[in-house]
Amino acid sequence: MILARHAGFCFGVRRAVETAERAAPATTLGPIIHNPQVVGSLAAMGVTSAQAPSQIPDGARVVIRSHGIGRAAYRALEAKGCSIVDATCPFVQRIHDMARSASESGMPLIVIGEREHPEVQGILGWTDGPAFAVLTDEDVDALPPLDQALVVAQTTMVQARFDALCKRLSGRIPKLVVRATICTATRDRQQEVADIARRADVMIVVGGRQSANSQKLYRLASDLCPRTHFIETAAELDGIEISPSDTIGITAGASTPDCIIKEVVARMNDIEKKVNPEENPELEVMSEEAIDKTIVQIRPGQIITGKVEMITDDEVCVNIGYKSDGIVKKSELSSTDVKEGDEIEVEVVKVNDGEGNVLLSQKNIINRKAWEEICAKEEAGEFVEGVGKEAVKGGLLADVAGIRTFIPASQLSLRYVEKIDEFVGQPMTLKIIEIDKAKKRIVASRKAVLMAEEAEKKKKIWENLEVGSVVKGVVRRLADFGAFVDIGGVDGLVHVTDLSWGRVKHPSDVVSVGQEIDVKILNVDPERERISLSYKQTQPRPWTVAGEKYPVGSVVEGKVVRITTFGAFVELEPGLDGLVHISQCALTRIAKVEDAVNVGDIVRVKVLDVNTEAKRISLSIREVLEDEALASEDGQYDIDEIPAEEAYAEEAAPVEEAAPVEEAPAEEAPAEE
Repeated sequence: MILARHAGFCFGVRRAVETAERAAPATTLGPIIHNPQVVGSLAAMGVTSAQAPSQIPDGARVVIRSHGIGRAAYRALEAKGCSIVDATCPFVQRIHDMARSASESGMPLIVIGEREHPEVQGILGWTDGPAFAVLTDEDVDALPPLDQALVVAQTTMVQARFDALCKRLSGRIPKLVVRATICTATRDRQQEVADIARRADVMIVVGGRQSANSQKLYRLASDLCPRTHFIETAAELDGIEISPSDTIGITAGASTPDCIIKEVVARMNDIEKKVNPEENPELEVMSEEAIDKTIVQIRPGQIITGKVEMITDDEVCVNIGYKSDGIVKKSELSSTDVKEGDEIEVEVVKVNDGEGNVLLSQKNIINRKAWEEICAKEEAGEFVEGVGKEAVKGGLLADVAGIRTFIPASQLSLRYVEKIDEFVGQPMTLKIIEIDKAKKRIVASRKAVLMAEEAEKKKKIWENLEVGSVVKGVVRRLADFGAFVDIGGVDGLVHVTDLSWGRVKHPSDVVSVGQEIDVKILNVDPERERISLSYKQTQPRPWTVAGEKYPVGSVVEGKVVRITTFGAFVELEPGLDGLVHISQCALTRIAKVEDAVNVGDIVRVKVLDVNTEAKRISLSIREVLEDEALASEDGQYDIDEIPAEEAYAEEAAPVEEAAPVEEAPAEEAPAEE
């Protein structure tokens, strides 16, 4: 009897099964492996299977099997708020990365494998560009014309078939990039099966009926050994005709658990004993003792379920189906609320404690699961929850799922922390920044979480910023060139020219720090993180309402801001100037404007005319003075009381003595500002 050395679980499958066991209770997206016995065993532990994300409840814990899944499936699970435990085989994960890179570079992808196989479906799900699955020469010939393509293989593909199809593809596609992605364990297993099948009279292939790699092993063996049989369990050996003199080869697919392989070997033992080892020195014969040792399924670190048989003051005796009972010290129980007949999950600490008993622990399971969960979250970049426990030199000790975690003082907050004691007893979200697996030490950061939250908050703010919208903000800082305004977590700049419709010497003339104002978003530059704002555009333009605010005949106050040869410009409000013609500056004729007013004077003026289209306002100081002079003590006008020599009558003056009136040049007419 020849037993293949590479029979049974490969690294990726074993990793996926153990991950599912640790994650229980959980749901797998598709069977964790194509073996009904293993799937049934996991179901007993609370690991169920669903065929699609839509069948999984929101927020459930989901284990991704070794075959992996496509990007759309990941997004669907994330949208449902599921906790994802990724057990994708590292070999398959590498192909996903290749598919994603090919998609980003615009290169078509060709997967040599079975189109309907979940691994191939997962690979195709990581590219947005042209992608094809081929398994036969006809599939290759049916491909559309392609100038270039990346070729990968299903990890369990037969090497010879892969090589043949690559050769055929190279004749059709000028630029063909081939990546060797067949799993090394698969290659070794297939090569070994071929070697054994050439020497065997009877070949036994053990594996699940739905297992692709087991089916490939069966086909390989059948080509070399006509008496090849495909079985799932040892019970199926009863129908196979075997002679005592036959050389029997045994192999198993990557999804076949060790226990089934050992059952098959044990069943074959009676026939194997009839073979004379001395006459067949080339055969690798297994003795009863060797088989007995291989059947043992107890090892340190193994997690198993047992039944409580007896409880003493210090210990709990557990039947774990082994030749010796298991003992759990009460100090190693996660809960003392156990009774005889209960089924409990325990970890094997020692196979033999010196007295023939198996030493077990429950606490180790909790600590290990907590540790593995923390390590998994660290690898995935996820945050963990903790509680501050003790202020120590240089930082804070926190409890994260029962694991002591150190938080340096510099990582406690975005700002300097004077009293670390304030964090004791506080729940906090942390990011793992360092793990020493050998010493089981963890260093975490609260600051990193706060920074991530700030970044996410800013990201949302930037996404919601809309050019042209008006938002509320608070003035945070003033500079000579403008004011910085906080609009909900990000700062924007109101340039000095956008503070007012009028001239502004300094932003402090218009706004003050801490003032809440409405601003209009003019421009957004996310890459440079710059936002341009306007304060003046949230207020009506002065000229649009000038006619209503300053009706003809009204008397208002203003400030002389500019003097020309033909008159004085008076600012009624920022952005709105009116002209007092030289003839309207005083009661009597003057030679120059400065004889009546100077820049900076506050004067009372009467509105003579408002032309909003031309943006001109005509004002008069003279008419205000006349009105005031004509006003009697009781408020009535008495022209006779005004001295004739002080009265201003332009039409009474001799023409030759009249001073010429200088008209305001058009280019010097008051502008909008």
